[in-house]
Amino acid sequence: MAAVHVTVWDDRDRVGGSRARTASGAPAAAAAPALFIHNIFTWGSDSMYGFAGQRPLADSRRLLLLDRRGYGDSPDTARSDFDIDAEDVVEVLGDGASGVGLGGAHLVGHGNGAVAALIAAARRPDLVRSLALIQPSAFTAAAHHPVVADLLDRVRDGAPGIPDGVTPEQYLRASTEGLGMAMPEPTSRRLRAVATSMGERPVWEAEIPLEAVRGAALPVLVICGTWEHAPAAYREHVGLPLMAVAESLTDSLGGRLLRVPGYYPHTQESAAVNAALREFWG
Repeated sequence: MAAVHVTVWDDRDRVGGSRARTASGAPAAAAAPALFIHNIFTWGSDSMYGFAGQRPLADSRRLLLLDRRGYGDSPDTARSDFDIDAEDVVEVLGDGASGVGLGGAHLVGHGNGAVAALIAAARRPDLVRSLALIQPSAFTAAAHHPVVADLLDRVRDGAPGIPDGVTPEQYLRASTEGLGMAMPEPTSRRLRAVATSMGERPVWEAEIPLEAVRGAALPVLVICGTWEHAPAAYREHVGLPLMAVAESLTDSLGGRLLRVPGYYPHTQESAAVNAALREFWG
């Protein structure tokens, strides 16, 4: 059994069982599952920042939504870490109880979850059918880009961290309302996710195994928002570097780049993202 919680969505029986089809016309019963790995402040099935908007995809295949350690229904952790997340992803992929089966699963990662997906795919490419990366936080893979280089310089040169005494609710408010966005309800589940995020190992410490992923010849889809209507500060400090990373990874991995309006592609433009995933998976 995997050390983390995995939510399973499978609606094929509800929509016609073996009569349901994938985008390629193949019977849904034979479709490979998809494993989703979330970003910060959230968990797999969350409607605010997680993958609730991808539930319609369960009409043609099994969806597995992993809660990273310290998030959702997974156990607490002293410090969330992308390398450990990657090991958990590999464990779920190789766990017979998950129903992944021979040939592995399609991986979908958002933000820091995309970093874990990349590392997991490099470690066990035989368990991965494809990689879909939604605004991946793989900054070190695009360190040559001026916007990303500036970001890395700031954080590595001792950019201000989280001051002592700041509560998860205060941090959530500063990270949302402080940037001109709506703050989600500070439920205990949300605040636990925020607290884990506050202590997460910085993704700029991640060594992105681009060569290994390239060598595996996995199909790659990178999905990125256009950010034109995002709050100005959020776009400048977060959006521009993420767009640069998306472009760089697409080039480095020989993937396809999908741009959609907004800055949370899979929640704000779930229909477009879901259609792209259906086509990508075939």
